[in-house]
Amino acid sequence: MKKSVTIAILLLIVIVFGGSMYYLYQKNAEDPIIYETETPSTQTIVKKAVATGSILPLEEVLIKPNISGVIEEIFVEGGDFVKSGDLLAKIKVVPNLSALNDAKNAIDEAKINLDDQMRNLERQTTLFGKGVISKTDMERAQVTYDQAKQAYAAANKRYDIVKTGTTSGFSNAANTMIRATVSGMVLEVPVEVGNQVIESNNFNEGTTIAAIADVNKMIFEGKVDESEVGRIKEDLPLEITVGAIENKVFDAVLDYIAPKGKEENGAIQFEIKGSLKKQDTTFIRAGLSANASIILARADSVLAVKEALVQFDGDTKKPFVEVETANQQFERRDVKLGVSDGIFVEIKSGLAATDKIKVWNAIAEE
Repeated sequence: MKKSVTIAILLLIVIVFGGSMYYLYQKNAEDPIIYETETPSTQTIVKKAVATGSILPLEEVLIKPNISGVIEEIFVEGGDFVKSGDLLAKIKVVPNLSALNDAKNAIDEAKINLDDQMRNLERQTTLFGKGVISKTDMERAQVTYDQAKQAYAAANKRYDIVKTGTTSGFSNAANTMIRATVSGMVLEVPVEVGNQVIESNNFNEGTTIAAIADVNKMIFEGKVDESEVGRIKEDLPLEITVGAIENKVFDAVLDYIAPKGKEENGAIQFEIKGSLKKQDTTFIRAGLSANASIILARADSVLAVKEALVQFDGDTKKPFVEVETANQQFERRDVKLGVSDGIFVEIKSGLAATDKIKVWNAIAEE
């Protein structure tokens, strides 16, 4: 019995030992992992933040009337170039009945006073001819009559202005003639013939007759997220791309960053503005949507590797790569990094252009 047990134990040991040897043989027979390598390349690396917005004129002037009425004629349309003083539109005055009645009453009162002063002047002239009054009294009567005559003429002009918006001798300065106050392109004319317009005053901004701007001075106006605003500053270069203009990049300079953000869709957004450099041939229409790449840093024609090839020491957090020294043999090489765009990173020191770098995080095929 004991002999049988001993034999069984020995057989079990032999089987286990044989299986272990076979397993080790199979493991040694497997192909080792072959690591691929890549060499550094020369790249132009641009680190940037992106903002979305639109192209707008630097200064847009809204032309508003100084008198209420109805549009009688329009002399321009969107896209026309105008100079300061050019006629844009003509307004037909719809008089206010209360003001018209007051002006009519002022004429009647001025006429009554004028007739009275005329009679007085005639009496004074007769008395002066008889030697009853002095020349001073007669001249005083003449001045009073002249003043009454002037007041009567002014009342009539006031009536004409209330009724028609102008009067004789003031046609060029009439409020009914709407003229451009600046030179530039007419961006839009939001009114049509027959539309009622309201004058601009302290209580109402008035109806816009036309919008005029210098299209040679355009800006990018957009917004950046709060996560990006800490990395940007004024005077940084911008690269503007307009969706409606393909294969064209416009240079600009960041001029303004809002000191206060506004919440939009749960995120804080900061307004930015950048002046576009003048384009000699390309016409950019106001209001076009655009994207701005804010150039945070730039490295031209530098030695670079893919960021995926860079490893970081677990203790010191310093970057390094593994460089091939012999066939599938690698050594650690500390490197100094520069500008990164998220795909490539600049190598300032630690590598040569001919070094072969281990692709350490490649996924082995099963």
